[in-house]
Amino acid sequence: MTTPEDAAAASKSAVRWGGLLRTKTVEQSILDTDDPDSRLRKDLTAWDLTIFGVAVVVGAGIFTLTARTAGNVAGPSVSLAFVFAAIACGLTAVCYAEFASTVPVAGSAYTYSYATFGELVAWIIGWDLILEFALAASVVAKGWSQYLGTVFGDTQTTMHLDSVTFDWGAVLLIAVLGVLLAIGTKVSSRVSAIAVAIKLAVIALVLVVGITFFEPENLTPYIPPSEPGDAGSGLHQSLFSFLTGAGNSTFGWYGLLAAASLVFFAFIGFDVVATAAEETKNPQKAVPRGILGSLVIVTVLYVAVSLVLTGMVPYTELSGKDATLATAFAINGVDWAKSLISIGALAGLTTVVMVLFLGQTRVLFAMSRDGLLPRWLAHTGTRGTPVRLTAIVGVICAVLAGFVDFGTLEEMVNIGTLFAFVLVSVGVVVLRRTRPDLPRGFRVPWVPFIPILAVLACLWLMVNLSVETWLRFLIWMAIGFVVYFAYGRRHSVLGKAEKALRAEASDPAP
Repeated sequence: MTTPEDAAAASKSAVRWGGLLRTKTVEQSILDTDDPDSRLRKDLTAWDLTIFGVAVVVGAGIFTLTARTAGNVAGPSVSLAFVFAAIACGLTAVCYAEFASTVPVAGSAYTYSYATFGELVAWIIGWDLILEFALAASVVAKGWSQYLGTVFGDTQTTMHLDSVTFDWGAVLLIAVLGVLLAIGTKVSSRVSAIAVAIKLAVIALVLVVGITFFEPENLTPYIPPSEPGDAGSGLHQSLFSFLTGAGNSTFGWYGLLAAASLVFFAFIGFDVVATAAEETKNPQKAVPRGILGSLVIVTVLYVAVSLVLTGMVPYTELSGKDATLATAFAINGVDWAKSLISIGALAGLTTVVMVLFLGQTRVLFAMSRDGLLPRWLAHTGTRGTPVRLTAIVGVICAVLAGFVDFGTLEEMVNIGTLFAFVLVSVGVVVLRRTRPDLPRGFRVPWVPFIPILAVLACLWLMVNLSVETWLRFLIWMAIGFVVYFAYGRRHSVLGKAEKALRAEASDPAP
């Protein structure tokens, strides 16, 4: 029976901004996970989550981004840039860890925003995450296809049908991973563990061989003198340059900071670990360990590879758009390294696509369970996985990866991720004030100082993205508003519950 206090609270929430800021309590979010029709199986451990974190963060970037950043932006100080980026990323990671231990529910930043800022903001961040994961999975799948061709002797993985280009390699990968994710998250974790082991073995071999060519003098000067750089113009320049009229430079301290902004994106993906909280046996402890543990591991790997790389050859030998880790080995006469690195990249990208695919389905699952998207999508099969959503996401990503040439759309992944990071960091402070009573398996130290630093770091990285990317992002958000007001707001489970409470409170007692 509804109490007068319940009805009054519901009425107040609904009236405020027309119900757009109604929040879903943490208790209700956790209670929803027991619905038999939409229950996810709890199979994962802290070790599984750590593997997922390493799997999604360590991809082909470790073999390409390090070389290009060293040769064109930072020189040997690229290793310090990775440290700076890891610190900035770690500030956000601890915020995710607190939320994941407090609200162990699928949906990551979407679910956290629903509990702190309200339904409209939750929808916005959920819509943003749809863009992030779908684009990222499709883009990385195309990269995987290219490496597949390299491993098999420069085999073509694309077909030309009149004016249409079809990437069958990318579609094949998404189809196989979709089947694995539909079978079960634990099975996916095991496959991911094998692929992670392969790419870590390749990285270890690269380090062992590379260190034999290490020359300390190649690290001098560690921070090269500043040089003028090529700045974009018009919509292609960064928002910071557009607003200030400032150009850019390479090398020097500014180059080091610019490199930190660039390599930050090599760490993107750890937030996907939080989307698996609902499928974890002991999420209060396992999820923070998975997030922070994977971040520590990948930071050590990135710094080690960048130090060995810049010690093998002078950084000036790595300038240009096509420089990779294999370039440094080729200069030293180790030509077989190209094939080895391609195998490592292939294994790395396999796990990246798998975990991004997983994250996409879990965010959509949470939104569907809340009624903001059709609720029938939140149905789980006998294996405790959202098979329907997995199939739909697989088809969409396969079409994108198979037929679309993304070009500069890749930056959309970055701005979407950073936007989510900002809201999660602010949300920690908000939830500490509104719900100090909640049990927290992990607590961010020095609140609000750490969350504020996280927000500032993310905003700085966002303003360094191009104006073109910002405009595309705003257009995507505008489309999201239309979808919410046309469907999500009217079908919201929370909104319907509040409407029922108000109706019950207004009816005269019999």
